[in-house]
Amino acid sequence: MKNNYSLTFKINFILLLTSLAWNTMAQDGTIYPLEAPKEPNAIPLGTGSVKDQPAPETWFRQWGDPMARNISKATLTPFFPEKGKANGTAVIVAPGGGYRWLSMGNEGWEVAEALAKKGITAFVLKYRLFPTAESLEDFKAWMNRPRPAPAKSDDPSKPTTPAPQQMDLSNQLQDAEAAYAMIVKNAQEWGIDTQRIGMIGFSAGAGLTMNATLNSKTMKLAFIGPIYGGMGPVKVPENAPPMFNVIASDDFLFNSQFGIIDSWFKAGRPVEFHLYQNGGHGFGLGNPNRTSNRWFDAFMHWLEVNKFLVAK
Repeated sequence: MKNNYSLTFKINFILLLTSLAWNTMAQDGTIYPLEAPKEPNAIPLGTGSVKDQPAPETWFRQWGDPMARNISKATLTPFFPEKGKANGTAVIVAPGGGYRWLSMGNEGWEVAEALAKKGITAFVLKYRLFPTAESLEDFKAWMNRPRPAPAKSDDPSKPTTPAPQQMDLSNQLQDAEAAYAMIVKNAQEWGIDTQRIGMIGFSAGAGLTMNATLNSKTMKLAFIGPIYGGMGPVKVPENAPPMFNVIASDDFLFNSQFGIIDSWFKAGRPVEFHLYQNGGHGFGLGNPNRTSNRWFDAFMHWLEVNKFLVAK
């Protein structure tokens, strides 16, 4: 099953990227319709549907990347390392999108592929979302609506953006817990050490990663990586996992806040923090000419030093 999952998905993924690369539409912030790509290896998590979700799952393209919205059925897609290269570590990858859409390429598949090349078995979590308009035009109008500037605060301990625990993320947390349980259940077949399962997330996915860390009663994450997520203070659980945290100083979610870092440090839990000069928000593995582009290398070094890249 492992080899079939990996090979089949890689073929479809390459075809998808090739299609996008040859598409003549400008790779800008404009939202374009996109036919849903085939996801033959997406494993249903069976966590139910979304209440009051009349619209079907649809996809669009923005900044050259495939995005999905109105997701009402959660799935988990595995990316396996090449034969003989797996080190036993696994990572759940949670894309972002404000819990209204998911950046499946930039913050999902591409990240999982990069992890698999390092011997890590990666799993892209396509979790359930809050409903958006069925019409793409109505969705565009909602996306382009005027928004107030982020609030300023002179007190770095007070968050200016909603903390993940202030939102009803019960569906999303259930999806993350189901993903973790599925990995544990299939750990022997997939060559995974159940003591080395981590989770990283981007933007809203970072919020979900933190929500799982703070609130899940079933997930025992070995490490976490919130990437450009909320920076407000949190109540750190006893024996919280080591955290690798990344954000750029020109990201609206930063806003001079160090609360989450301070919380982890004061709780006596391992924490590494990278504040980059630039990168904005949503940079994924990196954008041209940004200092934040080396964060993945730093993450790999951090995992190596903490002995997550050495096969046992």
